[in-house]
Amino acid sequence: MKRNIVIATVTAAVLIGGGTATAIAVSGDDEAPTTKSDVRASNDDTGRDDDTDANDADDNDADDRAEDKADDQAARDSGEDAEDKAENAADAKVAKVDAADAIKAALKKTAGTAVSADLDDEGTKHVWDVDILTNGGAWHSVQVDPATGKVVGSHVDRDDDGDDAAETAQIRAALKGSSVTAAEAAEAGAAKGTVTSVDLDEESADKAWEVDTTAANGTGSDWRVDTGSGKITADRTND
Repeated sequence: MKRNIVIATVTAAVLIGGGTATAIAVSGDDEAPTTKSDVRASNDDTGRDDDTDANDADDNDADDRAEDKADDQAARDSGEDAEDKAENAADAKVAKVDAADAIKAALKKTAGTAVSADLDDEGTKHVWDVDILTNGGAWHSVQVDPATGKVVGSHVDRDDDGDDAAETAQIRAALKGSSVTAAEAAEAGAAKGTVTSVDLDEESADKAWEVDTTAANGTGSDWRVDTGSGKITADRTND
């Protein structure tokens, strides 16, 4: 979910990481975050998929690597030109604090459910912009410094177009029964590259987090992380 927010400072940073990760889930306004289940994302280069997949009876690592390669290819943004890739690569190098840690820092400032975290770079300042929905239904935008992990700004979003109530209901419905948080989705996506954004897809029938990653050469890729299982797959919604 990408919300249109009018703010003075906008966002940027990176997420580099991967493998098995435990992230912080979100509680209500007056409760502390709680630890959720692990999210496991296979790393393309390990060749260990068969060792961890109980449903894979053929123990064929070569097949798994081929499937990973095909999935990676499907996730890549083929519409990017050299200028886009150069900009992506530059942005990805700016932050020392990754998306998951930025989300955790924002939740310490404002309790609720993190629904998105985006890396923006307007002007000369880079910040992570994290959207948080409180149990009371209020929307907060929290900005986190990608260099230090400190919260540098926070405000309550105004319902300028009058559709927050409907959007909030749709998001709560999409999150119902979810066991994977935005931070966990970011950590799962880190196995595929530097995470630059995490957003809840509240409109699709298959509940998932949309995760954008950037490779070292600036090539962008789009992924989906299942809100129940944490499984990461190529985002083929635009195919």
